[in-house]
Amino acid sequence: MIARFELEFWEDGNTMASTMATIVALKDVYAQLKARMEKTVEDFRSNLLSTRTGRASVHMLDQVKVDYYGTDTPISQVAQISTPEAQLILVQPWEIGIVAAVEKAIRTSGLGFNPMHDGKVIRIPIPPMNEERRKEAVKHLAGVLEDHKTAIRNIRRDGNDQVKKAAKDKLISADDEKRANDEIQQLTDAEIKRVEELFKAKEKEILTV
Repeated sequence: MIARFELEFWEDGNTMASTMATIVALKDVYAQLKARMEKTVEDFRSNLLSTRTGRASVHMLDQVKVDYYGTDTPISQVAQISTPEAQLILVQPWEIGIVAAVEKAIRTSGLGFNPMHDGKVIRIPIPPMNEERRKEAVKHLAGVLEDHKTAIRNIRRDGNDQVKKAAKDKLISADDEKRANDEIQQLTDAEIKRVEELFKAKEKEILTV
């Protein structure tokens, strides 16, 4: 029965109405938990996109910030980024005056890139990764995965605490409390499954030579 519920609820995200959403005292709790968990999943997705692999991707620079007139600004907001070749990232700042600053931001980002510029355009060669680097990248992402799974479980704990308080304050019945806790667990399991599947797909991409 539980497996059927999870399939119906998560197949398109909205197939089955939430039990908590129908209980006045828990409606906001459910919405907040779901939003926080989804934000955690999206943060993990962003980490995966910016992870270096042996193939060029504009997302590899997602975490790079440029000192733009005294403000740390995402590189995508001050330059056009493209990948004209499988092993090359091309960065063209909107303003010629910041080319050096953009190159410096990339060089000191800790990503291990060696950018070069001609005064107008910055070229970033992406060398193929050897087996050791690929394994290191997967190991790093496994740690990031565990951090995000822990974050999701902490959100679950917060939700359970709020449900417990609602029961203590006599705002919900004992049956409502049990159903809410079960639903929070199902939500948690589904979101953890999402990050695990994202990780597996990225792991395959990194290890594929």
